[in-house]
Amino acid sequence: MPADDTGAHMAGQTRPLTGAEYIESLRDDREIYLYGERVKDVTQHPAFHNPVRMTARLYDALHDPQYRDVLTTATDAGGPGGYTHRFYTTPHSADDLVADQQAIAQWARLSYGWMGRSPDYKASFLGTLGANADFYNPFATNARRWYKESQEKVLYWNHAIVHPPVDRDRPPDEVADVFVHVERETDNGVIVSGAKVVATGSALTHYNFIAHYGLPIKDRKFAIVATVPMNARGMKLICRQSYTAASALTGSPFDYPLSSRLDENDTILVLDKVLIPWENVFIYGDVAKVGMFTGHSGFIERFTFHGCTRLAVKFEFLAGLLAKALELTGVSDFRGVQTRLGEVLAWRNLFWGLSDAAARNPVKWRNGAVLPNPRYGLAYRWFSQLGYARLREIALQDVASGLIYLNSSAKDFQNPELRPYLDKYLRGSHGVGSVERVKVMKLLWDAIGTEFGGRHDLYERNYAGNHENTRLELLFGQLADGQVDSYKALVDQCLSEYDLDGWQVPDLASFEELGAAGRDLLS
Repeated sequence: MPADDTGAHMAGQTRPLTGAEYIESLRDDREIYLYGERVKDVTQHPAFHNPVRMTARLYDALHDPQYRDVLTTATDAGGPGGYTHRFYTTPHSADDLVADQQAIAQWARLSYGWMGRSPDYKASFLGTLGANADFYNPFATNARRWYKESQEKVLYWNHAIVHPPVDRDRPPDEVADVFVHVERETDNGVIVSGAKVVATGSALTHYNFIAHYGLPIKDRKFAIVATVPMNARGMKLICRQSYTAASALTGSPFDYPLSSRLDENDTILVLDKVLIPWENVFIYGDVAKVGMFTGHSGFIERFTFHGCTRLAVKFEFLAGLLAKALELTGVSDFRGVQTRLGEVLAWRNLFWGLSDAAARNPVKWRNGAVLPNPRYGLAYRWFSQLGYARLREIALQDVASGLIYLNSSAKDFQNPELRPYLDKYLRGSHGVGSVERVKVMKLLWDAIGTEFGGRHDLYERNYAGNHENTRLELLFGQLADGQVDSYKALVDQCLSEYDLDGWQVPDLASFEELGAAGRDLLS
């Protein structure tokens, strides 16, 4: 790995984008709409400026000697000498997956666990394309090219794969006015229209990945899996309210320390007669293959591994924040409060344990590659929907009024008439001053009580799929590979060892004479 990234790049050895290069790459005339107006420059707009810079920190970390050995490895596509984020490459062993886990965790710590759709999230898909390119025939060449190109720059993809919540009681084939579909084919590619929900964080990315997840389809025009550059003509992102812009209007970073910099704006993705070139297509017109995508792409195994690792980091942050808040209110020694903080730590340990198990017990895949063990990823999908809501409930319950026993703004501390009252009445326990107490409580409130906090509760509940599908897919997966049958066979083995006449195995005795003697005594 060269010490001078710039020199290596000039010599033809590929390297990831720097933070500055990432920022510049977003200035591409993409169509993003917020509060009725088109955003002129996503890198400067108040809704996106700080989230863009937090993402740039991730890219800069790839070049920082403090992090680079953990985060990066040599590329395994293209010419020699380049390096990339570890999760963008094909793992071949448990050791490779453990290294991937550490890279995912390190990047997550740079955003304190709050960036759910960081660039390595979609590496869950991009990192499969080298070993699994043949699955995408007749577009296998596209898969191999994107595997190489995504590594070379650590491209930032996001995805929109779920149909909008419109007419979900009807088959997708009957909702062509809303659901993404191909209108016609041309020599240059396919013309696509429709909408997807929700393209989280897409305003900050280079490409949007379009796929099909959920309801079965019959019409080939809906059978499209492809990628679209953010500045494609006819692609529009319609944003929800910006928590970052709102925080700037009503407070300061002291008042909204998470909202003001880590809002991954969720958008409605609209395609209005967008040309998707053939070289950007992975699947088209093959209804059966589109239906197989979820189970055969490796994406489920890898995105659950990524999500579980990130959530473990987020739980560490929230556990530490909750512990500090409990100390400041003077309740940290209460037995009941301690039991619930212990529960939060148990959830943290659970997610780290599932991530470790997925990495250290990989399943063999294609062409010598391995995948994180899906048993643990599917368990994470279920537990995450309970654990995050439970953590939030514990914080609301045990910090209680401490979360709203707060002044309105950092500016209150600058008012000489008000400051003595704040210092006296808003001080923390154990000699902690008012500024420190309020700072911690506002951070916790931003994490669990603001719109930003409420959105993260919704996000973690639905990030890995709706609450029914996460359970059904876990069940169907273990039915399909025979695990449930093996569990029942274990019960059958137990049942076979005895019957009405007693033990049916040679090494156990029923001692019938003792039983008869005892019954005689009772009669």
